[in-house]
Parts: sequence; C-alpha cells; structure tokens
Amino acid sequence: MTLQPDPTPGDTSWFVHDRFGLFIHWGLYALGARHEWLKNKEKMSTEQYEKYFRRFNPDLYDPGLWADAAAGAGMKYFVVTTKHHEGFCLWDSEYTDYKATHTPCGKDLIAPMVDAFRSRDMRVGFYHSLLDWHHPDYTVDRNHPMRANPEYVAADKDRVLARYAEYLHNQTRELLTNYGKVDIIWFDFSVSASEEFAGKGKDEWQSEKLIEMVRGIQPDILINDRLQIPQDIRTPEQRTPREWLKVDGKPVVWEACHTFSGSWGYYRDEETWKSVDQLVKMLVECVSKGGNLLLNVGPTGRGEFDSRALDRLAGMGEWMKRHGRSIYGCTQAPEAFACPEDCRLTYNPEKNVLYVHVFSWPFRHLCLPGMAGKVDYAQLLNDASEIKWMEEGPKAEAGALAQEQAAGELTLVLPVKKPDVTVPVIELFLK
Repeated sequence: MTLQPDPTPGDTSWFVHDRFGLFIHWGLYALGARHEWLKNKEKMSTEQYEKYFRRFNPDLYDPGLWADAAAGAGMKYFVVTTKHHEGFCLWDSEYTDYKATHTPCGKDLIAPMVDAFRSRDMRVGFYHSLLDWHHPDYTVDRNHPMRANPEYVAADKDRVLARYAEYLHNQTRELLTNYGKVDIIWFDFSVSASEEFAGKGKDEWQSEKLIEMVRGIQPDILINDRLQIPQDIRTPEQRTPREWLKVDGKPVVWEACHTFSGSWGYYRDEETWKSVDQLVKMLVECVSKGGNLLLNVGPTGRGEFDSRALDRLAGMGEWMKRHGRSIYGCTQAPEAFACPEDCRLTYNPEKNVLYVHVFSWPFRHLCLPGMAGKVDYAQLLNDASEIKWMEEGPKAEAGALAQEQAAGELTLVLPVKKPDVTVPVIELFLK
C-alpha cells in the first residue's frame, strides 16, 4: 500500500503527478553576479544598491528560450521571483516605482514569461518575498542589510510595519488578478528573532488574512509553508529528506528546492556546480520518497540562462526523454518492495509498475528480495529491451549463471555493459 497524504486546501493532484519544476531567481542582484543576498552580505544601503537599478537592462531576454529549456529538461511547472528580498519587482506594479518598467528595461517581465511557459503546457508559479529591504516601512531584523547601522535602526520608531503588510497584500492581489490562473504562490520567508531584533511571522504578515485573500482569488492555488500557517506544500531547502517528509507522523506533500550551484541568483564566479549525474539522482531521490524537485536557474543580467545551466538542463532532458515515466505519476514504492543495494525505487500506483533506478551498475545480476512470482515482464526503460530473470532456487538451466537464491528472491540478469544513460532504469510490470 502506498503512502497517501491527507487532502490540503488546494488541488495537489497535478503537483504530485508532475514532480519536476523550474525555480527562477532573477532580479537586480544578477548585475552584481555574486549572490542574490549581496545587499545583505555586504551591508549595502539602498543608495549603494541603486547602481543596479539604474543599469538593469536585460536586452537578451527571450522567455520563449527559457521555456524551451525547461520543457526540454522535462519540467512541468515553473516558479519565478516576482520580488525577492531586495524589494525589486519584475512586473509593472501600481504600488511602487521600484520595478522593471522604471529601469532601462522599461517593460513588464512577468507577462511574457507567463505566456511563454503556458504555451509549452507548463503551470505557473509566483515566488513572492515577505521580506523587503527597500520598502520604507519595513523594519530592521536579523537579515536586514542595515542591521549594523545604528542611525538606520533608530529610525525604526517611525516605521509602521502594518503599512508594509498592506503593501504586501496589495501586491499579492495584483499578481493573482492580472496574470490569469496561477497554480502556485511561493511565499518566502518568516524571520526568527535574534537577541537584538524581533522576528517576523504570521502576525506581522497577517497570514490568515493573506491566505483568505489568495484563496478567494485563486481557489485551487497551492500555497507553501513559509507564512507560519501550514497549507499545501512543505518546502525543505537545499536538502533532501531521508524519508517521506512527515508532520506529526503523517506524510505530507513536499518539494525540495535546490540550486545547480551554491547560489540562487546568477553568480559568475561560483564553481560548485552539480553534475548531470548528481542532478538526475537528486530528482530520483525526491520522487522515491514521495516528493517533488524544484531546481533553480539564476538568469544573467542580460536575461539569459548561462551555458552551465543550459548544459545541465539539456543533460537532464536527455535522461527524462527516455525515463520520464519513472518520474511522472510516480511516488514512493510500497513498503512490501525491498530496495536493492545502490538503487532507488519509484512506483506508479495507477499502472502497477515498479521502477528500479540503478545508481551503481552491478555485474550481471541484480537481486530483488521478495519479488519472486510478482513480476510479469521486465525491460530496460531507455530502449525497451527485455530483461530476463531467475526465480528462487537453483536454476540448472541457467548454466553458468546458476546460483542459490534466498526464498522469494528474483534475480534480474543484466547486460555486462552499463546502458549509455546517466542512471539506468529497469521497468517491472507487476502481476
């Protein structure tokens, strides 16, 4: 029996089927090209940061190319930073001048992006920062760039955080009203308190009121867990849980968000990029534990995915082209199916098909405990070539392949040479 999370307020049926999405972190920090938190890390004032606003002009921006790269990788939805912590807005918001239309760019960047991804049958998600280091009423906290500036901190007495909350709600309403159906709203994040500064959470964001408004405008939308009020999706960041993520002992809908490298925004000199092999295994790992993978790209200041990102997306796409059905519609395998060493299992409950992802290719034999009598047909997924097997007991007819097997064990007889794919997958059609 497969694990099944309890229903949530939004419709997660498509989400747990599609499994693989694209995260896009894009803003003024792309010009600094040294981390999306550079304003925080370098304790930059708004005046110092203004140079990026004056120069923001992504003249090579072509959202159709972005959508093609994502769709080619096998991704089924995307989530873009409409506004990150820096406060800069990628759309033509009526509530601020700190937006793309007031830079040399001079246009709304969200509308054509939404159109491009929708035209490739991908679902739409908006990331929206709860933090805002630019807004005049946003008070100082442990993450604020001006936390070490006594004069700026002292001016908090004149700031009214409730006015910022109103701004947050107004912009959220705007995003959910002006761009058609939005499938995900990804808020980020509630701030913990420190010795010097108060935190910010559900009371400061007015989360209950915000959620009510969001669902009133987009009833089927999925909301993440960072408003301090659990909703539809749990979002472990830069880590993959060791098992299906549970809350109070119950499995929940979850999605791990990861980067290609050590940064979310474009970072020119960052060199810890994951290989295609690592990324494919990361996706498999998530699905094998009942979760999704949201994989991030940070476009450049000129509006392109850089060559390293395109290389990884293309590599994942080559694998997904032949192995997508071990991901889409799949989930954690029932506990009755024991996972062989150096493998991961995914399972399609509708089709009753088990997928064995072989992380380390063995020599000739792969033993599946407890699977004797349960398999109707076996094949390599990449080329649909048949895989023979032996069931329990001595098999004299197998000649040189004869071996003693444990009770209930099924042994797949594999080719000596590993298939020429990143992670080979064996498709088992069950009885």
